[in-house]
Formats: sequence, structure tokens, C-alpha cells
Amino acid sequence: MNSLILPPGFILIIGGLLLPLFSAKLKPLAAIIFPLLSLMMVWLVTPEHNLLIDFLDYELSMLHYTAEGRIFATVFCLAAGIGALYAIKHARTLELSAAFVYAGSAIGVTFSGDLISLFIFWEIMAIGSTLVIWANSRENPLAVGASMRYLLVHLLGGVILMIGITAHIANTGSSEIVAMKADSFATWLILIGFLVNAGAPPLSSWIADAYPEASPSGTVFLSAFTTKTAVFALLMCFPGETVLIYIGLYMVFYGIIYALLENDMRRILAYSIVNQVGFMVVAIGIGSELALNGAAAHAFAHIIYKGLLLMSAGSVLLMTGKRKCTDLGGLFQTMPTTAINGIIGALAISAVPLTSGFVTKSLETSAAADAAMPVVWFLLVAASAGVFLHAGIKFPWFVFFQKDSGLRPPDPPWNMRLAMWIMSGLCIIIGIAPALIYGILPYALDYEPYTADHVVTQMQLLLFAGFAFFVLLSLMRRTLTISLDLDWFYRKLIPNAVTKLQSVYEGVMPPLMQYLKQFSQRRFEHLFAIHGPQGIFARTWPSASMVIWVAVLLAASMILYYIEL
Repeated sequence: MNSLILPPGFILIIGGLLLPLFSAKLKPLAAIIFPLLSLMMVWLVTPEHNLLIDFLDYELSMLHYTAEGRIFATVFCLAAGIGALYAIKHARTLELSAAFVYAGSAIGVTFSGDLISLFIFWEIMAIGSTLVIWANSRENPLAVGASMRYLLVHLLGGVILMIGITAHIANTGSSEIVAMKADSFATWLILIGFLVNAGAPPLSSWIADAYPEASPSGTVFLSAFTTKTAVFALLMCFPGETVLIYIGLYMVFYGIIYALLENDMRRILAYSIVNQVGFMVVAIGIGSELALNGAAAHAFAHIIYKGLLLMSAGSVLLMTGKRKCTDLGGLFQTMPTTAINGIIGALAISAVPLTSGFVTKSLETSAAADAAMPVVWFLLVAASAGVFLHAGIKFPWFVFFQKDSGLRPPDPPWNMRLAMWIMSGLCIIIGIAPALIYGILPYALDYEPYTADHVVTQMQLLLFAGFAFFVLLSLMRRTLTISLDLDWFYRKLIPNAVTKLQSVYEGVMPPLMQYLKQFSQRRFEHLFAIHGPQGIFARTWPSASMVIWVAVLLAASMILYYIEL
């Protein structure tokens, strides 16, 4: 091991723990420097570097280089640094510290060479992300409950993952991270543990439940790490696992449907995260080199444009205090910077040519076509139109245009505007020069996104989706509704059932217990009367009486003896 190379994730974890010790003047500077140092270390690590730690009978590898890990770690560092720039003026120190520990542990996962190290960072990540949500409890009391539900879901996923890893090590004798198949109890549990963090069914709703309750900057951090770390883990451990195709397609359309039904702008974008991760899960299930490149590239681009969209939505929330589409509209008049950047993010997520989404998502659809999966290809293309409907048009239209809400807030502070411009720049630069991202993908790639056929097909699809949106605009307008999801069972049905049972218990049990008490008392008194000190079976007999009875019995026996003779 080269002693000059510190694991990149450790830098952010240590930085997050030290951040509260910095003065108010140095804290913003430190919040930018730590992610930059981590990014530098990411690109200094080579396959020759390693950090081995003895743990029980195993050797943990916490600095293991892979091309997949480097691309994910790179974008994690960018998200942490730009997110910190966006947050430095309004985020609590607790949030920033937790976000750095969260980001550092996500980077730790990408450099883990064994399942035990991965699990350790996985659980630290759950703690850090929970604190990011909880840190907004002063401004939003709902954040406390959301953070607890979030933690319970991830503790459940962590327990499942831990059992799977333990069983896998017991079966194979190795904790090394390698490609595996879901063909045993252990590997199925590992797969399920990863899918919980990816937002797969049936627990997809935790993303839309928890993320919108964090602060404007907290939601940006949350969108970057948990689900994409799960994508990385699936890519490394389960490439080509066919079941992931079907799970991913469910996630794709689940996210579209719920985003179209939603009225809360940040919940729209939260459901969109499930939708976008679904594309990546499908690509991992296809498993070809082109598909795996597509999943990695899409994850990279998604962290940037989804962070940009949530920065735009967070700026609106910060400046207006409102988050429902029915309360917003016409904000482009006084928030032009926020509107422009929100539109750029919407174009990128919709895969409009010259944006990052166009040059990355097309790898996944092309992989489905190359793998002779026409149904999967058709569904992914159709889903692209749905993405344009909910994130590409619905979000910017109802927030910045449609009716005039009468709100006249200014654009957010300079640091938030600068963070949005940087994200927008990255979306456009990657779209114009895709070689920047193609060159760091895990596998050699010879792919040209800007063919006439691809550009024309994509524009036709987007124009058709846009036409459909405005034709059906009266149906697209949201009202004050509640969208029920599977979390209704454990958030409403089960607690209400427990409350009902408790009320029944309180009505039935006291009389029942009183009856049992009286019955037991009567039985006790009866037994005491018979067997107690004065009971019939406890009385003592005088000696004279015993002599008489002995004589009587002796006489009776003699009489019977003579009768027999």
C-alpha cells in the first residue's frame, strides 16, 4: 500500500466530523475543500494501491480500485462539493456534517474490495442520510417522522443484506466482491438488500416519503448517493441477472405514474428518481458491456441533472415557502435564473439532444436493441416520453409558468445560483462532448449518439409527448389530492389496526381479568377450606380414636377369617 494515498471516502467522513470545529468564516471554505481533496484522491488511486485491515479471520480491503468505482466516486465527489456550495448559507452544521459522512461512506462503498467493508460503509451511509433528513426538523416537524420511517426501512434492508453476506461467506468461504447469480438463499438476500436501497418494489415509496421532508439542500444530497450506490452494488455483483429487467421496468413506469399524479413539486422529482433508477436496473439486468456502460453513464448524468432539478425546486421552496404546484406559477418573472436552470435540468432528464441525458440514456436503449429484446426496447422508449411528461414539462410548467400565482420572490442567494449554473454547465458540456464521460466508462466504447436516425427519432418522441401534454392539459392540472402507495399499509393500516385492537383490549380485558380474578379467588378459597390448616384433610386424629379403629379393624378381620373357615 502507498502510504501517501488516503482512501477518498475517509477524507469526507473525517471532514464531516471536523466541520463543526471550524469557525463561521472557515466553515464554507472547508465545505468546498474536503470534496475537492476527495476528488483528487479518487484520481490518484491506481490498481496497485490497497488498504488491508485484519478483522476477525478476514482481511478487509478498503481501497480497491475498479473502473466502475472510480466513475461513481467521481460524481459523488462532485455532488458533495456542488451540494455544499448550494447549502453553505442556509444549511445547519449538522446537515453539512451528516452529508459529508453520508457522501464519504458512499465513496467508501465504491472502493470496497469485500462485502464486509461494503456493509460497514452501507450502514454508515444509512445513519448519515437519516441525520440529513432529521436536521430539517426545526423548519419542518414532519422531518422527524420521515427520518424515522426512512431509518427503519434501511435498517430492514441492512439486516437482510447482513444475513445474506454472512450466509454467502459461510457457503463460499470468501467475502470478495465478485459477480454472482441469485441462485441461492444467500445471494437472493444480498440482491434484496441492494434493491431496498435502490427503491425497488415493494418499498419504492420511501424515497417520495422521506426526501421531500429534508431541507432544500438536504434533498439534493439525498438524491445523489443512496440509490446510486445501490446501482453500483448491483452493477458489480449482479450484472446480467434477468430478474432485474422486470424489476427495473416496474420502477420505470411506477415512477412515471405517481409523478404524473403528484401535486408536490419535490415529490414529483422524488418519484422521478425511482423512474430513472429503473432504467439503470434494466440495463444491469441486460448485462452486456454496452448496457453496463449505459447504467454507469446514466447514473453519472442523473446525479447531476436530478441535483439541478432539486436545486431549482429547493430554491423555489426557500424563497416562497410553498411546494405544491397548485400554489405556484408565474415565477419566471422574478426568478429567471432558477427557471432557466430548472428548464435545463428538465431538458437533460428528458434526453433532449445536446444534453447529458441524450448521450447517456441512449446507451441503455441501444443495449436493449442489440440484445434482441424488442419489448424491453419499446417499453424504455415509451418510458422516455413519460419522463418528458412529468419531469420535462410538468415540473417547469406548473412551477414557473401556467397561471400567475401572484408570488414575486427574487432568485436565491449567489451561492445557490452559482451551484445551479455549474450543474447546468455540466449537463450541457457532457451533452456536447460525450467523449468526456465515454472515456471513463468501465468498458471500451465505440458509440456515436449523434446519428441522424437517433436525433430525429428522439425529437419526434419528445414533440409528440409535448403535444400530448398540452392537449391533455386540463387532465394534467393537479388538485389537492393524496396518492396512496404501498407505504399506506405500514403507515396507516397497521397502526390503525393496532390502535383498534388496543381499544378493544381496553374494553374487553378489564372485565375479563376481573372475572378471572374472582374465579381464581373462589377456587382458592374452596381448596383452602379442604386442604388448609383447618381443612378436613389437614385435621389431626387423637391416639385413643386410632386405637379403637385398629381394634375394630382387627376384630373385623378375625371374624372374616373364621367365616371363611
